[in-house]
Amino acid sequence: MSDKQEPAEEVVIDDGVETATVRRAPKYSVFLALGAALGVFVAMILTFAFDGQANPAIGQTMSFTQGQVFGFLALVCGVIGLALGGIIALIFERTLGRRTHKVVVDREEHLTID
Repeated sequence: MSDKQEPAEEVVIDDGVETATVRRAPKYSVFLALGAALGVFVAMILTFAFDGQANPAIGQTMSFTQGQVFGFLALVCGVIGLALGGIIALIFERTLGRRTHKVVVDREEHLTID
């Protein structure tokens, strides 16, 4: 006895040529991630500008460590960078999304018979 399997046979069920519209859209996740990363980088730079020491001249009585200053600034600047990245992605979609192309698509549906 032979246990050879015969190859499956493919039958074309539906065949057609259609026109489709193709447009380019930005990847929002990339813009959001880059915006947040840029915000954290700005927070890192600003950490050295604000030393976190108490300044009684302006009514500040508490002092903070550099880690606390960085954490707060990273939180604020990260959210602002995230929002700006999203806004930039929306602007790109509005300006570049208007350029659409019509393409011809050959569509086939196959049924495999065992």
